[in-house]
Parts: sequence; C-alpha cells; structure tokens
Amino acid sequence: MMGMIIFYEDRNFQGRSYECMSDCSDMSSYLSRCNSCRVENGCFMVYDRPNYMGNQYFLRRGEYSDYMSFGMSDSIRSCRLIPQHRGSYRMRIYERENFQGPNHELMDDCDNIMDRYSLSDCQSCNVIDGHWLMYEQPHYRGRMVYLRPGEYRSMRDIGYSGMRLSSARRIMDSC
Repeated sequence: MMGMIIFYEDRNFQGRSYECMSDCSDMSSYLSRCNSCRVENGCFMVYDRPNYMGNQYFLRRGEYSDYMSFGMSDSIRSCRLIPQHRGSYRMRIYERENFQGPNHELMDDCDNIMDRYSLSDCQSCNVIDGHWLMYEQPHYRGRMVYLRPGEYRSMRDIGYSGMRLSSARRIMDSC
C-alpha cells in the first residue's frame, strides 16, 4: 500500500488541497500555504522549510486540523514519505563529527544516549538498516530529526548545528 497525505491551504481541511504520494521538496509549487493535512496511508515527515530543512515532525495516519497541533510554528513547506522497513535496525553513533571519537551501535530504541553509552554528544552517525528518529532531549522529546540509511558525517549538514541528540527511536509503525 502506498503512502498518501492530503495538504490543505487552511486550517480544518479547508481551502485548496494537494494530494501527495511521495517526497515533495517545495509545497509552494502546489499551494500558497499549508495549514492542515490528513494522512490517509503511511508515515511522513513534514518540514517547515523547503528542501526537507528546518523543524521536522513525524506524522502517522490521522487528521491534523491545524499545523500548530503537532508543534509547528509555521506552515508546512516540504514533506518526505517514510518507506516501510521490514528487517533489522542498525545505526552506529559517534561522539564527534566525521565518525570520530567514542562510538556505539544501536539496534533498539534508546531513551537516553548520554546515560546509556556515556557519550557527551552525538555529532555523526551511520544508519546501516532501518529508519530512525533522533530527538534533542532524552525520552523522545524536543525537536526531532529523521534519519534514513546513509552516512551523516555532521549533523550540521542536515541543519542541526548546536542541537544535542539525546535519544533515538526506530520507526516501526506499519506505515
């Protein structure tokens, strides 16, 4: 089953709409603004800036009548479909950029990276398997960042300078 999200210009699913079934780097091509959405199938990350930048929010199937209801301070500007993953989850996290310093491999959710692994920070990582959300604060709180398989030499490269990543969760929803 494919993912589908419907974006609406106004709150409460009003105004012009745009149906999206894949990644969209710039919503302004379709709508002048986006203030509500309905996820019909799948899971999506939505962003408050074009090109998958800015603050990110994880949305699963459901209705979101107002972008502020899930913490956004501005209109949705881009979105990314999160593909379903079946299989193992593996991510190696590093204390410093460019895969330097102490490191650990995660295969499960971790609610407090600093306490569990005695790392002072997480500045780079290699996602080997699965799709992950990393959070600014322990216990899956605060700003989040979506990581799909690949190498992340610096969290600054994906717009997260100065943000400490303190917890990680596998995206296991049947998206």
